Amino acid sequence: MRDRRVALAWAAFVVVALVSCVLVLRRPDRLSDLHIYYGALADLHAGRPLYGFVAANGGPFTYPPFAALVLGPITAVPEGVLQGIWLVATCTAVVAIAGTVGVALTTRRSRRPLVVAVAATVLMLSAPVQSNLRFGQVSIFIVLMALLDGVGLVPPRLRGVLVGVASAIKLTPLLFVVYFLATGRYRDAGRAVATFLACAGLAGIVLPGESWTYWTEAVRQTSRIGNLASLGNQSLHGMLLRVGVDEAALPVLWAALVAFVCVAALLRARQLTRQGRSGHAAVLVGCATVAASPVSWTHHQVWPVLAAMLLIGASGVAQRAAGGALLAAMVVSLGAVLSPVSTRPGVQFLFENARAIGVLLLCLVGFGGVAVAAARTHRRPAGRRGWLRVGVTATVAVAFFAVQPLPAGADPTFKAYALDDVVNPRYFFVCRGPVECAAYGTDAPVTFGTRAERTKVRVNGVVSPQVTRLEYFSAPGGPPRVIPLLDAYPGSRTFSFRSASMAQGRLVAYDADGRPIASYDDELAAALRARSR
Repeated sequence: MRDRRVALAWAAFVVVALVSCVLVLRRPDRLSDLHIYYGALADLHAGRPLYGFVAANGGPFTYPPFAALVLGPITAVPEGVLQGIWLVATCTAVVAIAGTVGVALTTRRSRRPLVVAVAATVLMLSAPVQSNLRFGQVSIFIVLMALLDGVGLVPPRLRGVLVGVASAIKLTPLLFVVYFLATGRYRDAGRAVATFLACAGLAGIVLPGESWTYWTEAVRQTSRIGNLASLGNQSLHGMLLRVGVDEAALPVLWAALVAFVCVAALLRARQLTRQGRSGHAAVLVGCATVAASPVSWTHHQVWPVLAAMLLIGASGVAQRAAGGALLAAMVVSLGAVLSPVSTRPGVQFLFENARAIGVLLLCLVGFGGVAVAAARTHRRPAGRRGWLRVGVTATVAVAFFAVQPLPAGADPTFKAYALDDVVNPRYFFVCRGPVECAAYGTDAPVTFGTRAERTKVRVNGVVSPQVTRLEYFSAPGGPPRVIPLLDAYPGSRTFSFRSASMAQGRLVAYDADGRPIASYDDELAAALRARSR
């Protein structure tokens, strides 16, 4: 019976993997990151600068130069063939990760084949693995190398080498070096650092110009990677940008929080290692890299999926409930799925940032943090009482966010209205018709009004002739939204857009030379409304 269940579980994995790969190959933008690797390396082989490459979708090559050496052979085959090979390799890496974490999921060898098969299927269904497939990303292979080394499944004389290689391709696994030091694996830490330096040195010899460009310029230019305030960046840094932390205070606050999160995770990881739970420890350190990195796109977030499965496999009610909630957030986009019921900006913020919040709680509470202070073992509550505590905690958490006037992330509620929408009085309420709009206009660059609704705020108004561009910033650090200026009526131009919240919003008007001539935030908007009454 058990063999049959194992076969069915692997059959489910194969079906999910095949369907996923077919759907990826049917996309017009399939494996877009792999296309960037391919194009950048082709340019490099043709004598053009590696970090000067920009793909048709605007994406540059962002990895250290050693990654170019590792990926160099991919240009030896046509890109279409490479895409098929890459998808198969990604699915193989998923199986290898499931096999590695399966040791931590169960101590019973008889159950391990079934657990590994189920874990592989769950991984394949998760958003991070789907993102790795869709974009053709290297992140899944980075996770595999760091996990194998962190758990200690490589030969003793080679432990640390995989972390060094992974860090030379992508810098975030360097936190595992600190983990090795914290757990007394000094030789492993030394091998990791030596390997990292050797790989970077080799790249410096083979690609001196690219190495100089990367280590002196590109490594600091995180904006090259994309809009860091967008919802795809589920790191602590991305969440702080969406909260609207002051730009001057952001670096210091972020660094302090990152240090706190990493110390808490490393202390708990050391405790877990001493308890013989190296798999849990390695996954916890991996989750800390997701939280601490300035940029953690969806394809980086394989670690929280592993953490969710380890929590579900635990014995406590609270841990299983937390694991189920984290896994749900890692499989579906709660911000999109639950948007109809997120009637408050704070609740919407909770859903949109569920992955980042879940990883932070995991580092600070679930696997580590306050647990370090608990030297004695507490009696587990009875099942019914445990679920009651979980329900009360969840209710309090949602209630807390419900009263927060937080900006709704990268603002998926945002929409700028077009000329066809002018006839809708719900969208264009400041002035209706040419006479009313002409009379409403003043000498001010922008004259507008706002209307608050249950889940959004609408902004509508007219601009003076000197205004040639209008932009809206939903949160500090994010890119501006260009607001169309509509020639709806002769002699006047109007505009209208909606946003989840104006709490951190800023409206900026520019003249023909591109200079800002007026800026309005929510407080100024309130003053304008008060004067117009």
